[in-house]
Amino acid sequence: MKRLKTLLKKHSGRSNGVLTVRGQGGRHKRYYRGIDFRRDKFGVSGEVMDIEYDPNRNVKIALIKYTDGEYRYILAPKGLSAGDEVIAGDKSEIKIGNAMRLQNITIGTLVHNVELTPGKGGQLGRSAGMALQLLAKEGGFANLKMPSGEIRMISLQSMATIGTLGNEEVRQRVLGKAGRSRHMGIKPTVRGVAQDPDSHPHGGGEGRSGIGRKSPMTKYGKIAVGKTRNRRKQSSRYILKRRK
Repeated sequence: MKRLKTLLKKHSGRSNGVLTVRGQGGRHKRYYRGIDFRRDKFGVSGEVMDIEYDPNRNVKIALIKYTDGEYRYILAPKGLSAGDEVIAGDKSEIKIGNAMRLQNITIGTLVHNVELTPGKGGQLGRSAGMALQLLAKEGGFANLKMPSGEIRMISLQSMATIGTLGNEEVRQRVLGKAGRSRHMGIKPTVRGVAQDPDSHPHGGGEGRSGIGRKSPMTKYGKIAVGKTRNRRKQSSRYILKRRK
């Protein structure tokens, strides 16, 4: 749908001309598809017109035509196909592709595209094969189990979409050649131990000397493995069980 697409500007990992993200650049021309993460079109049903490829994410997207004539893209859950009907609203049926507030979803249901802040739009469970399980509801919050094993408290007023996202086989894909990576905007990655000490903490030494640190570091000297989450983070109080 042409009206839902805009040309995606190339940045090549740069901000104001300064390289801020390594390994990006040189990709094929690409259009951004505006995705309806909010699912705020309450009470208006829509028909799935097509399941499409989106170069900006690893999950496929569904083109929805609503009864009032409006078109929108949503993330395509597993099992959704052309001709199916979807709707968002508090009295919606718990069916794949339908969206509603967590307070109206049955315990044990698998959901995706879940809002962290009511009204902001879905932020959790948006990549291929992802699903969060609703474990309990108490004190104005829903307890959701993440794919990582983390259990988190989310407001019952937050929107979520029913079902598991499709295209999970994308994790088994083999790019096959360097050229395909370049078309996707991925530049070759140089190992830290292969660089000089001014460019990376792992660099320097004679021959194959290893990283020479107690733990692997990022290019900027921060610890790269283990527990790296900031303990003072405000959202930590909403985490009931940390990821493994």
